[in-house]
Amino acid sequence: MARIVMKFGGTSMAGTERIRRVAGIVKRQQEAGHEVAVVVSAMAGETDRLVNFCREANALYDPAEYDVVVASGEQVTSGLLALTLQAMGCKARSWLGWQVPIRTDDAHAKARIEDIDSEALIASMAQGDIAVIPGFQGVSPEGRVTTLGRGGSDTSAVAVAAAVNADRCDIYTDVDGVYTTDPRIVAKARKLPLVTYEEMLELASVGSKVLQTRSVSLAMKEGVRVQVLSSFIDDSAPLADDLPGTMIVSDEELEGSDMERQLITGIAADKNEAKITLTRVPDRPGAVAAIFSPLAEANINVDMIIQNVAKDKGETDVTFTVPQADLLRAQAMLEERKDSIGYYRMISDDKVAKISVVGVGMRSHAGVASTMFRTLADRGINIQAISTSEIKVSVLIDADETELAVRVLHTAYGMDATA
Repeated sequence: MARIVMKFGGTSMAGTERIRRVAGIVKRQQEAGHEVAVVVSAMAGETDRLVNFCREANALYDPAEYDVVVASGEQVTSGLLALTLQAMGCKARSWLGWQVPIRTDDAHAKARIEDIDSEALIASMAQGDIAVIPGFQGVSPEGRVTTLGRGGSDTSAVAVAAAVNADRCDIYTDVDGVYTTDPRIVAKARKLPLVTYEEMLELASVGSKVLQTRSVSLAMKEGVRVQVLSSFIDDSAPLADDLPGTMIVSDEELEGSDMERQLITGIAADKNEAKITLTRVPDRPGAVAAIFSPLAEANINVDMIIQNVAKDKGETDVTFTVPQADLLRAQAMLEERKDSIGYYRMISDDKVAKISVVGVGMRSHAGVASTMFRTLADRGINIQAISTSEIKVSVLIDADETELAVRVLHTAYGMDATA
């Protein structure tokens, strides 16, 4: 018998018929003798609908009240799944974030999980109950509802798995695993049986929509084995123990497998980036800190940063990227501090995309970046910015050239599946 946490995304929960299918998958897992907890997302499109309500009510909405509204989507699906499981003869109950409780900090709309009191949850599962938990939400130190940011249900699932010492965390999505790139862009993309935490963390951080970045980071920290598989399976399909999804594992486990390592594991594209350039910034100590400290305090994540070589007048241009959703806030904050920062002009562009190649094979192979640059140049694709890590190279390009860039790079690195 194993203890398993199962997570179902928005497309899996989109309507009563799909919820009934999910309930069947959950029931079969419990009937196999496992202790089961389920984490659910809101129905597909529901969170966007609720966010729009907030914006219509108040364009400069209070994040705490925003959380009250958007957290309701997961509350609905958790209750509906519990009801459906009960109708199938299962013992099931829903546990809202404050009932578990899932304790977070007070950074509303971007809260981070600090602790989960899992004692009651474990006791309930041991008695044969199926625990149904709304993802994406928790409770602040002040007792207010918080949400974890978009895609936060993945983080909820991994955190619950860690808290209850689960043997595995199964993430059910509308895809059947992690691919070398988006199969909707590249028909010859291949599914990967195993991916390391580190590779998945990089892929998630640069635009892969399969898992949220924080969920992978937490899984790596807590040593939670995560499996990505599809919820759109037939009733006769084997249990998740045998499904050919993608397992996210440690480097050690991957090295112990018979799988041959490729130089590049995957290629990701992210169109949710916006570029900001501040011109003629004074080239003096503290100038860059004056730009990025306020953004950090406002929980606005900055990704690529480029500072040009200082000009003769002791001035420089600073370019960086932020999430598109934070562009207006970042612009307003920088405009307020224009005099203290001392820049001349602010230029923004939200029609950009970040293309990244990821793979642990980069550590021992040279020429990955040059292949990327040469391939894009051959197709006339201009690179606006570059950032690198030990196992990743990312470039910023025009958004209109995203799909072309992904296709030519996938072929250049020899990743196309053979017929």
